[in-house]
Amino acid sequence: MPQDAEIIAVGSEMLTSQRIDTNSLYITDQLNALGVEVRRKLIIGDDRPLLTAAVQDALNHAGIVILTGGLGPTEDDVTREAVASALRRELVFSQEICDAIEERFRRRQRKMAEINKRQAFVVEGAEVLPNTNGTASGQWIEHQGRVVILLPGPPGELKPLFANECVPRLTRLLPAQVIRTRFYRVTGFTESDLDALIAPVYTKYTNPSTTILAAPGDIQIHLRARCGAEEDAERLLAEVGGPIEELLGTHLFSRNGDPLEAILGTLLRERSATLSIAESCTGGMAGERITSIPGSSDYFVGGFVTYTDRMKIDSLGVDPELIAQHTAVSKEVARAMAEGTRNRTGSTFAVSITGEAGPESSTGAPVGTIFVGFAGPDGPPEALRFAMPGDRPRIRGFATQAALDLVRRRLLKLD
Repeated sequence: MPQDAEIIAVGSEMLTSQRIDTNSLYITDQLNALGVEVRRKLIIGDDRPLLTAAVQDALNHAGIVILTGGLGPTEDDVTREAVASALRRELVFSQEICDAIEERFRRRQRKMAEINKRQAFVVEGAEVLPNTNGTASGQWIEHQGRVVILLPGPPGELKPLFANECVPRLTRLLPAQVIRTRFYRVTGFTESDLDALIAPVYTKYTNPSTTILAAPGDIQIHLRARCGAEEDAERLLAEVGGPIEELLGTHLFSRNGDPLEAILGTLLRERSATLSIAESCTGGMAGERITSIPGSSDYFVGGFVTYTDRMKIDSLGVDPELIAQHTAVSKEVARAMAEGTRNRTGSTFAVSITGEAGPESSTGAPVGTIFVGFAGPDGPPEALRFAMPGDRPRIRGFATQAALDLVRRRLLKLD
């Protein structure tokens, strides 16, 4: 049996902006723990012919096909009919299931509606998976060396049913295998430059598989190894990951997927140091990231959002002559902002951000021009200039990443 899976979420409501398919995330996590890769996820509306075709297509390349939802009692619940059609099997009425549903209603002092009998139909040859939390039973169907699993849509019903009924069956059916991962995060590269650097390493391997994802200033590298034994998977990850780490050098800030603000918090806590911040064009975004980490009060003193020149002067003590001579978007003002923040808060270190995020420039500096200032106990304040690409949200995202990374580098005494 192919050891890959496909998940099909059923329901027209899942195609609206009001619903999010969280079931597939849970199922993927459970399958990965069994060494099963999920190759594709689909959302299909309440369309029986379309769903039938999707199941038939999934069976062509996946060993495990899991459908969630569409097992209710109404006419738009078409999962049972679509799966039966895809497998060319009949639907069989189960009096036992019908009686159990009726008893469930009786315990609640309600009469079962005639329409609920639709939930008592089972795909021919299916093994019924009891649902102790609802009226929609799950179904386990083995078909030509593959497995099709029907699960109810409500998470409170799906999760215990999958854990109690499906995981043990899959464990018995699947060979021993594990999936192990490494999750690197890198800053200071473009996605294309990063790929050009590490592709000669990872393209030699199909196992582990490599995925590269990019966000403003934060590129993620996922390595996934699937093997019969944990030690083999870890060996492969080390074989590929070791050379990649060497190539990334000081640009690599996380080996376990932690965001930069978490790494920075650890470094500050280890040094019993504190940090404060002054932001202009980012409007508090960097401070929000820092304080999103639980326990950040151990090291984060606070900050200032000084959006106007007057606020920079009054709140941080920036010399108005500096602004008049160099504008607020300058190294000189970025240094003064950082120094003023440190002086006013008494923090060990301070970082500042000022720049032009667009869409238009207010100082004459090109949009995307960002200055990040830094002040600490070991030398005079400094500032770095960046030319950030993209629109306003991307520029602001890049700017916060650059500020946090500058603090990381100074704490580690990196160039």
